[in-house]
Formats: sequence, structure tokens, C-alpha cells
Amino acid sequence: MFKKIIFIVLATFLFVQCAEEKDPYLISNTSVGELTIGMKIKQVDSIFAQDSIVKLYSRNDEFSTQGEVEIYEKGGNRLMLISPRGNNDPDALISNFQFYDPRYKTDKGLNLNSTFKDVKANYEIANIETTLSTVVVFLKDSDIFINIDKKELPENFRYNPSLVIDVTNIPDDAKIKYFMLSWKIDELEEKE
Repeated sequence: MFKKIIFIVLATFLFVQCAEEKDPYLISNTSVGELTIGMKIKQVDSIFAQDSIVKLYSRNDEFSTQGEVEIYEKGGNRLMLISPRGNNDPDALISNFQFYDPRYKTDKGLNLNSTFKDVKANYEIANIETTLSTVVVFLKDSDIFINIDKKELPENFRYNPSLVIDVTNIPDDAKIKYFMLSWKIDELEEKE
């Protein structure tokens, strides 16, 4: 009888563990769905076996995935761009992501369809940098960063690249142009 109880408890535990699948669209500092920090670009093939993988800079003699790849659902929706540290090495660690699909989100719900108001409500801004056409917003204690098109800013901030832009200069309803994640993999590469 005792063995039956232990078996039932163990079977229930295993069943519950199997039922708790990882959210394939959840972004964190250490994972994007089933991709985890420290994975190699060649491992993308097995994780996205049900999707379409487009190698952006492929060569005819390549046997495994290397270099930047875009992931598309079978229905054709573009999901994300994945970049390794080195383009010509299938063993290069994955380092960067650009998300095209708004289903990719953080645990606080930040996604491509969020506004700057959503960013401010859920994250502390670490730094803001400007480029010619966008404002790059870095989040404190996060590897996620977003770009906002300068067209979303008040006109006096759009055309002068030397102006310093702070949180108060970005309207709450400003939309995210690019939603990105950049893993800090330097320490991981040193261990290899």
C-alpha cells in the first residue's frame, strides 16, 4: 500500500511538471522562450523545428545554422531575428534578439505594442541615447532595450542630434519602434 501511495505521488508530480510548459514567448534576462543564455546559434534548428528559419547570410557549404537568422511561423508571421556573437561560427553563442511579434513579452507585459507610458510604469530607465532617427532607452537591471522613432518626439527634439533627451521629453503615447534584447555573454565565452 505504501508503495502505491509513493507511486501515485511521484506520478502526479511528474504529470504536473510536464504540464507546466515554458511560455514560448516569455522574455527574461536569461531566456527567450526555450532559448537560454549560453546556447549556441546551431541549437536554434532544434528549438524552432516546427517554424521556418531563414539564414540571412548563408553559404552553400553550411551544414548547420550559423550567422543571423530570422524565425517565421509556418503561417508566415515573422517572429524574431536572432544574432550570434560571430557570424561564421555555428558554435558562436547567441547574443542578440530583435522581436517582431508582439506576443514576445516580459513578465511585466512589455512588448512591441507597448507605449512609453507602459515602460515607465514597469521599469526604471537606466539611460537614454540618441541616434540620427531613434531614441534608445535602456532599462535598469535588464538586458532589454527599446528604440523609439524620433517622429514620436516633440518637433524641437527631432532634428538636433546634440540635444540631450530625458524621460520627460518622450511622450507617454510614444510607440516602440524596435524591441530588443542583448545578452551579456562575455563571461560565458571566457569559460569556453
